Amino acid sequence: MDLDTAKQELEEFIPHVRNISDSSIRKMAGRDLTRFKQFKKQGIAVKFGRFSQKENNQIRKNVEEFLSITGIDSAEKLLFTSRYPEDKETISRLKAEHLFCEKISEGIPRPWRLIYYRARKMFDPNNYKGRYTKEEKEKLKKYHALHGNDWKKISEMMSRSNLSVAMKYSEIKSANNYGPWSKEETQKLMHAVEEVIRKRMEMEDANSLSSSEKSHRDLSIDREKLYQKLPWTEIEAKVGTRYWRQCKQKWTTILTKKMTKGQQLYRGTKGLQAKINLIKRLYEMKVEDANEVNWEELSNTIGDVPRAYVQAKFYKLKVSCVPFWQKKTFSEIIDYLFEKKLPELEEKL
Repeated sequence: MDLDTAKQELEEFIPHVRNISDSSIRKMAGRDLTRFKQFKKQGIAVKFGRFSQKENNQIRKNVEEFLSITGIDSAEKLLFTSRYPEDKETISRLKAEHLFCEKISEGIPRPWRLIYYRARKMFDPNNYKGRYTKEEKEKLKKYHALHGNDWKKISEMMSRSNLSVAMKYSEIKSANNYGPWSKEETQKLMHAVEEVIRKRMEMEDANSLSSSEKSHRDLSIDREKLYQKLPWTEIEAKVGTRYWRQCKQKWTTILTKKMTKGQQLYRGTKGLQAKINLIKRLYEMKVEDANEVNWEELSNTIGDVPRAYVQAKFYKLKVSCVPFWQKKTFSEIIDYLFEKKLPELEEKL
């Protein structure tokens, strides 16, 4: 298939395909196009964004089946073949013979490349090693000075995943503060957020709307724009002294305080009631994965707050109340909270 035809056919499934490099388009035409067409016949759309629990389980199943078929003895060898130079030739031959690309993406309506990256993240034993020690941070800075952004090489030297070392370096590359925010920093953050929101709104094409429609539109979306999908790395650069995650957390705190007029919604009896309501609502939703939860809808279980605030409270709840929560599925966590923690909270209230 020639490049223009590939672009034209892929555009039906991936609207932004013309922004992708020619080499990636050629790979997608070979690995993805036939699958996308089959999914279309079944009425299934191509997906992007976060993977659901169902998709993660399908990846596990695909990897386990491929290991069983080929006799390769670990997912790490299959997905990180370069770590095993003595077995590389044999593993590469088995992957080619048994159609690795097709097998690993079976039953998942996503581009192959995203499925492969997700599988590598799930099965990388170097990906779940906890906090970095001071010695590791110093090593990371030293290796970056020697090898730049060659995260693959640095990850092998540190026995951490590519993603982990890249994200950690982003966090420590500048002399960020970790204590309380100063007034100057808070002002910088508020100005930075205002700047990116204004810039985004100016870029949006609202010419087709009448003045009354535009007024109504602004009223209905302004608040949403205050906390959804903000470019936090850009905001981090504008603030200058804080890591992007700190900026996001601080902004959520500022918004929550403004939206609730400074009320303490998660303390004392109000806090107990909020936790009870949150657990009950999550249980009633009967969803299998956190990605399926409408956090916006859940915000009124606590009060008039941003959804990030609700997500943060749920995270603290599961970490503090659910033993071995990392090994449980989302629905198992909710069941545990409902069956074990809820009666305790109600009695305490």
